[in-house]
Amino acid sequence: MSRKVVRSSKFRHVFGQAVKADQCYDDIRISQMTWDSNFCSVNPKFVAMIVDASGGGAFMVLPLSKTGRIDMSYPTVCGHTGPVLDIEFCPHNDNIIASGSEDCSVMIWEIPEGGLTSPLTDPVVKLEGHSKRVGILSWHPTAHNVLMSLLMSTTCPCTAARRARRGWGTCPRGAWRSTNVKSPGNGISQWF
Repeated sequence: MSRKVVRSSKFRHVFGQAVKADQCYDDIRISQMTWDSNFCSVNPKFVAMIVDASGGGAFMVLPLSKTGRIDMSYPTVCGHTGPVLDIEFCPHNDNIIASGSEDCSVMIWEIPEGGLTSPLTDPVVKLEGHSKRVGILSWHPTAHNVLMSLLMSTTCPCTAARRARRGWGTCPRGAWRSTNVKSPGNGISQWF
């Protein structure tokens, strides 16, 4: 005769509870692009999500206090001519966000203090110079105004092995300059 033995675990009596509908985000048209991105970014003030847009790329920036059903006509950040592939908030300024797109450009946006009240179409800075679509963005965790953008090659089956990297060193709102950085042979990202 076999006896069933329950595996002993300190979590066996812990159950999750779903959040209420008024604490969720509802009716947001998340982008259908297949890409190695999270399609969202969060900081202490805002949550940003890449959404479907006709005629280019767009993303929504919502204050964290605005939850529930989001109106379809809610203002978006839309300035790219191709789909937006990645967005990333600046770790040093909660109102600054960068977006990388299939149109081979990176744009830096400044979100108004209370959030968007009308569509935002003019970036603070537009960084051009990539030869392929910009797939991944990352702000430097300790240096102010330093952004790294990666473009992914679609010709290689292993896209992570074929990265070209372009670092963007910046000065506050002034002369933004681009710096080419040689990619190490092993494909490991290093800060410059």
